[in-house]
Amino acid sequence: MAVEVSVIATSSLGDRSYLASDGQVGVVVDPQRDIDRVLYLAGEKGVRISHVVETHVHNDYVSGGLELARVTGARYLVAAADEVGFDRVPVSDGDLVAVSDGVRLRVIGTPGHTFHHLSYVLDEATDGGWQPVGVFTGGSLLFGTTGRTDLLGGGHAHELAHHQHTSARRLADLLPDGAQVWPTHGFGSFCSASQSDAPESTIGREKAKNPVLRLAAEEFVAETLGGLDAYPAYYAHMGVANAAGPAPVDLTPVTRADAAELRERIAAGQWVVDLRHRKAYATSHLAGTVSFGLDGPMSTWLGWLIDWGTPITLLADTPEQVADAQRELVRIGIDRPAAQATGGVEQWTAEPGQLRELSMADFPALAAARAGNAPAGLPAADVVLDVRMTNEWKAGHIEGAVHVPLPDLPKRLADLPPGAVWVHCGSGYRATAAASLLTNAGRRAVVIDDKFGRAEAAGLEIVTEA
Repeated sequence: MAVEVSVIATSSLGDRSYLASDGQVGVVVDPQRDIDRVLYLAGEKGVRISHVVETHVHNDYVSGGLELARVTGARYLVAAADEVGFDRVPVSDGDLVAVSDGVRLRVIGTPGHTFHHLSYVLDEATDGGWQPVGVFTGGSLLFGTTGRTDLLGGGHAHELAHHQHTSARRLADLLPDGAQVWPTHGFGSFCSASQSDAPESTIGREKAKNPVLRLAAEEFVAETLGGLDAYPAYYAHMGVANAAGPAPVDLTPVTRADAAELRERIAAGQWVVDLRHRKAYATSHLAGTVSFGLDGPMSTWLGWLIDWGTPITLLADTPEQVADAQRELVRIGIDRPAAQATGGVEQWTAEPGQLRELSMADFPALAAARAGNAPAGLPAADVVLDVRMTNEWKAGHIEGAVHVPLPDLPKRLADLPPGAVWVHCGSGYRATAAASLLTNAGRRAVVIDDKFGRAEAAGLEIVTEA
């Protein structure tokens, strides 16, 4: 049987893991921490997992590799140069790993995303010998881009960017144009220098499209470093956890909180997170809560904003939604929420006065408000707050807007000018989170629940920064 590679996507974090098999034995590459998905896929295909491999010590999620290897008895391959607190099979550039009679891995040193980063070429036995099918590139060569080079500290970014250029060129030289490229990052992950430009790719396509294979080294380094934006604060904890050896996850149901306990947790300054869609949150929500709907990258933004270790309570319509959130959170090392409650806002408080509404509008309404004609029920647009990231702001923003990226907002609330705040992002998700923080701080807020691309057509002046 020909080798088959299955993708295990974690869209909320913008990453992919892989299961490569010959129909009998398989290799898992860069597994997320909730390994039940991998075990289910392997069982469905009737495949025994013989090897688990890591391309690098991950910075954007807690790995499930150690636990998956323990559960399955697989060999756990980690770069020999990485200092880790657990037993593993150390591998280095040039090593050959026999998976079965028909499948093998070639270990290729590809520093850049990290100093000890590895890629793994997947070879298949043919009548003419071994033929490369593709390469698992982790955070090295991505679709149309590369992994960012500043996650180990800004002081290493320039050196690592040069390594990244050399590593990508090495892969392009080693492999035929038809070889598949299977990266871990690039599908929304902040580990990527920019975002994927395709759902799949080959070495030949990357030669034609990817700046790292089209630009000279100094040009690539300058372009890469110049385009980097901030990355989630919780990344600081991921590499440490992965090097130490992550504990198994516990996804059992969380203790239920009643209305009195929810009130106490909010009063204590803990984070009580409403997982419902932002429109439901706007209609009615418990005062003091923060909106991070499950329809968006909840764990990324929540993990970025909280002070690490702060107790988190989850609110949702159903227990299934809480379970989904738990799964998202363990991937970034938030192992157990403090409590949870389901069933809707009427069950989360015994006092109607604790329920609030949140005003929502669109860009035409903002344009009217800025012209002095705010729609009925909405305040004047004293402050227009843009909570997008810096690169988004530079690419185009509303003239006269105040820019505070969402991750910075909790510590900069006092910096905002007085008056009612109309807050926007790119779609409404981050704006709703921001508005909940503003409201909790006593500010009057209006969420612009609209696509930023519609702002100019609504009559708002858009300016850019060089």
